[in-house]
Amino acid sequence: MWDYTDTVRDHYLNPRNAGEIADPDGFGEHGNLSCGDALRLTFKIDDEGKIADIKFKTFGCGSAIAAASMLTELCKGKTIEEAKNITNKDIADALGGLPREKMHCSVMGQEALQAAIKYYETGGQIETHIEKEGNIVCICFNVTDIEIEKAVRENGLKTVEDVTNFTKAGGACGRCREAIGGIVNKTV
Repeated sequence: MWDYTDTVRDHYLNPRNAGEIADPDGFGEHGNLSCGDALRLTFKIDDEGKIADIKFKTFGCGSAIAAASMLTELCKGKTIEEAKNITNKDIADALGGLPREKMHCSVMGQEALQAAIKYYETGGQIETHIEKEGNIVCICFNVTDIEIEKAVRENGLKTVEDVTNFTKAGGACGRCREAIGGIVNKTV
């Protein structure tokens, strides 16, 4: 069984900033209900260019709720430029750590934040079909070789299991695990 910190348990049992902002300045979604995790993030910018209010809705496990809750706390009062620098590691560290098997929850938060910032910077443009860069490696979770390489580099991943923990790639049918191993070996 996984060992959760008191901070993770607190943010799961008492999530901060749950909900959705009407007419948001920033709007981002990441994940997919068919995969088991999805996160929607909305925020408002104040007159000083800082994130004045931020809310989340998520469908996922306790770690997903805790990570989204912590992410909103990390973003409040930050400028867009400061928020752009928030990483999945920052979210996990602020929670006192996450089990390796649950790191994809913090990655989902970072990706939703990046999507919300892009929405803000483009004046509210939502791309209905986002063409992913690279080639799909994991068809179950729609993860590309570029996404895997990025996760390996940014998080110091060394094994296929590490990649699965951070991206979910290889976590369903398993047919892509050999290809993931090849990407890890060439990237490390």
